[in-house]
Amino acid sequence: MRRHDRVPATTLVRYGAAALAGGALALSFPPRTIWWLAVPAFAVLWLTLRDVTGRRAAGLGFVFGLAFFLPHLWWIQHFLGREFGPWPWLVLSALMALFICAVLALVPLVSKLPAAPVWAALLFVLQETARGLVPFNGFPWGRVAFGQVDGPFARLAMVGGAPLVTFAVVLTGFGLAAWLPKLREWRRGWALLPFAAALALGPLVAVDAQNGQRTVAVVQGNAPDVGLGLLEESATLRANHLRKTAELAALIRGGAVPKPDLVVWPESATRTRDRDPVLDRAITDLGVPTLVSALRDGQNSVIAWQPGTGAGESYAKQELVPFAEHIPLRPLARLVTPFADQPDLEAGTKPGLLTIADTKVGLGICYEVAYDYVLRESAAEGAQLLVVPTNNAWYGRGEMTYQQLGMARLRAIEHGRAVVVAAISGVSAVVRPDGSVVQTGMFTDDLIVDTVPLRSDITFATKFGGAIHVLLTGAAFAACLIGLWTRRRASVGAEQG
Repeated sequence: MRRHDRVPATTLVRYGAAALAGGALALSFPPRTIWWLAVPAFAVLWLTLRDVTGRRAAGLGFVFGLAFFLPHLWWIQHFLGREFGPWPWLVLSALMALFICAVLALVPLVSKLPAAPVWAALLFVLQETARGLVPFNGFPWGRVAFGQVDGPFARLAMVGGAPLVTFAVVLTGFGLAAWLPKLREWRRGWALLPFAAALALGPLVAVDAQNGQRTVAVVQGNAPDVGLGLLEESATLRANHLRKTAELAALIRGGAVPKPDLVVWPESATRTRDRDPVLDRAITDLGVPTLVSALRDGQNSVIAWQPGTGAGESYAKQELVPFAEHIPLRPLARLVTPFADQPDLEAGTKPGLLTIADTKVGLGICYEVAYDYVLRESAAEGAQLLVVPTNNAWYGRGEMTYQQLGMARLRAIEHGRAVVVAAISGVSAVVRPDGSVVQTGMFTDDLIVDTVPLRSDITFATKFGGAIHVLLTGAAFAACLIGLWTRRRASVGAEQG
């Protein structure tokens, strides 16, 4: 290799550090509790971006993003790998990394502005926003906020939801790297303000019951760990949950557990119609109103099932999983998904709010917990309790179910509500409004019977979270425009000089 073709050692160090930072960010997510690792990850990322061109920043962003998403999304390989090989996992990870690549290419544009780490952190929020919108309604997995549920930054969710949490974590990391050498100047210390604000919010996280309490039972009937083979196991799933419901009824009659006010079944536990004599008998024998998650009439639904009277009002999932519940680009989809020849499910159009057991229950089904608006709408319309039925049995014993539980825990803090997670094979959980959790194991049949507080106070995030999200992303665009104007002005001045 000729001397001028060699890659400088400093460049290799930068790319290696960016990869290390991306891997550290992945380690900060559940099921691990080392949330704090996200801060040094972003500090290292900032150091790699010092004095680089937009093209170099884009490359560093791609390496960082790939080093994060490859381990974070490894569960896709368990799901599809045996039949489709590593390509779905690799392609999705690379596509997600491209969003980080694109926004970090803009960091040199804002790096000359005052308080540059603020604008760079806003750019990171911008890429999370974009990932949640495009393509095909987006894929909002892996937002920085979802890894913070065991740390104080999560408390900021009650003010500005997931976008504010992400902004605070990234700003702290970027700010420490940029300003730590200058801390003798007192004004530089505000890099730690996001962390201080999160600590100060601790006393404001309320868990008291404002509208009484409800005893809730979660039925986890379990599923075989067969990956794509689950497509052929709908009868098994139904039988498992009917059996576990009968077991719950026997425990109640025997006095082993208190009679719950409400029972929750997990997503895809059965297929049903409005008239289902077997399910009617099971819930009448149980004698408790039950939220039955079922595929019905081409929709992924949650149905309020009453003892003696059967199916009542229902909620249909609004955010369908691309390439699974709705299939864009079917000829291409056959290369990456086993669902390509199945008909699309029909998306719901109304917020998830059902009244059952004298309780207003907000609903988000599985994948929907990653979208800010779904449970925000429910809480804003009066939900006193949030319920998230899910089916993670496709993904084996990997981290996916714990990642999703982290999202549910963040939503509990964000909206000041208890959240009940009913997972078909685990992890099912009851989450308190402060994010603390009682949970089951994976790939076992189990029951949770627990008492949850009902709350009606509306948090600042529930009321204004959408507006805050718009402000944060709008500020990122504004910073880019100002940076572009400043660069052009400097260029014109240099030419005139």
